[in-house]
Amino acid sequence: MIKKEKVQHIAKLARLGLTEDEIKKFQKDLSSILDYFNSIKEVDISKTEPTFHPTEYFFKTKPKIMREDMAKSQPVETTNKLIEAAPDKKKRHIKVKSIL
Repeated sequence: MIKKEKVQHIAKLARLGLTEDEIKKFQKDLSSILDYFNSIKEVDISKTEPTFHPTEYFFKTKPKIMREDMAKSQPVETTNKLIEAAPDKKKRHIKVKSIL
């Protein structure tokens, strides 16, 4: 079974506060999940061909499926309306909270 400390570490990374009962529950749940993955590792797939690869599908068989990413200029009125609707701005820039 996965150790209590490991569950607490995972909870800390996910910024979750867990009670003792929740820690015990997650110990069982995470152990069950890891045991399942270990059982999958034992399956011999050496003679099995891949059935799907997204890169081949989207870029080799259908090269025109994705559009080019191009910037489009907007009318000044539209830009001004967006800036005015922002809750916090400085000159013509929208201020947002720092994420780092």
